[in-house]
Amino acid sequence: MKKIQKLVGEEEKLRMPIAQGLPWTTDEPKCLIKPPVKKNTIPIDLKLHSDIRAVERARFAHQVAEKGRLIKQYKMERERQQKLEEEEEIKRLRKELIPKAQLMPYFDRPFVPRRSEKQPTVPREPKFCIPRHKTIKCCRMSCNDMSRPSQLQHLPSSVEKAEALYKNRILQ
Repeated sequence: MKKIQKLVGEEEKLRMPIAQGLPWTTDEPKCLIKPPVKKNTIPIDLKLHSDIRAVERARFAHQVAEKGRLIKQYKMERERQQKLEEEEEIKRLRKELIPKAQLMPYFDRPFVPRRSEKQPTVPREPKFCIPRHKTIKCCRMSCNDMSRPSQLQHLPSSVEKAEALYKNRILQ
């Protein structure tokens, strides 16, 4: 037991660090050299994006204003030119409206109409039949069918068909 207590005591001493002092010297302490003094920092001129954008925007606004002035000046010049042209046109029309004597026509060569050299148009028979795609489904008869009386007897008329349909509906 005593051995165990000894070992534990030694381990505890090893765990604790021993503070060791500086060795005694007879030399005078040295004066530490002061670090050199740094120069004052000079701030860098900042270029903000908003400032650059404001300058560009002002330049653009100036260009737009200049363009607007040029367009306005051009419109005024064009209106002035148009007004001058209209006044010239009115002056010219007024001069033309002054009645003047017309020259007497020459009757020494009388007008004799000539006969046309074109062939006259050949008349054609008109087509009175209705095209097949425009006829009603229940009345699919062309002009050729109507010319044959034998087929007309077998085909009921559209009025007869309508009457038959009406009777069938009533009976149902």
